[in-house]
Amino acid sequence: MAKSAKIAVTSLEQSPSHLLHRALQLALDLYAVETGPGAVTQRQYAVLAAVAEHEGLTQTDLVRATGIDRSTLADMIARMISKGYLARERSVTDGRANTVRLTDLGRSVLDDAAPRVAAADGRILGCLAANKRESFLGVLRDLAKAGEKVMVDSDIAADASAKKKIKATKAKPEKVKTPKPEKKKAKKDKKVKKAKKAV
Repeated sequence: MAKSAKIAVTSLEQSPSHLLHRALQLALDLYAVETGPGAVTQRQYAVLAAVAEHEGLTQTDLVRATGIDRSTLADMIARMISKGYLARERSVTDGRANTVRLTDLGRSVLDDAAPRVAAADGRILGCLAANKRESFLGVLRDLAKAGEKVMVDSDIAADASAKKKIKATKAKPEKVKTPKPEKKKAKKDKKVKKAKKAV
């Protein structure tokens, strides 16, 4: 009987993906405790804060600013517009794009949530020794920037793939016209009539 290959298992204590997941869970739990029931979600808060910081962002700009993927963000924006937090407008610089802005209700929701989010952030940083907090934030910023680059690269790849598909559909092969059965029969009938007349 053949020996099965040994699979190297990374210790969870040495796994960045596992540790980041645990840290994220802590952050979301503290966010929920501090903001309370019925508050906007952490990602909704991020969208509101990004729009408030740079009024008139397009959806593409918001993807880069928040790190939320395009389809999820589109659904979120639609829901936040229906709740009255955001309003959509045609871009003044690009007629094909839409921008979003905060409504008065959206600004009120953001202003109400901001001190609670700051308290949650304070509790997260409070889990670390004071001398590690700034380097921790630096590492998180570096990871976020790396994520932005991955998203930009995948957007470029997706755009290139979409352009190839469009070119492929434009270059359709010419259709070969085949006579319909009725036309064939009509031609045959004419030949038969001519033959009968000739006789």
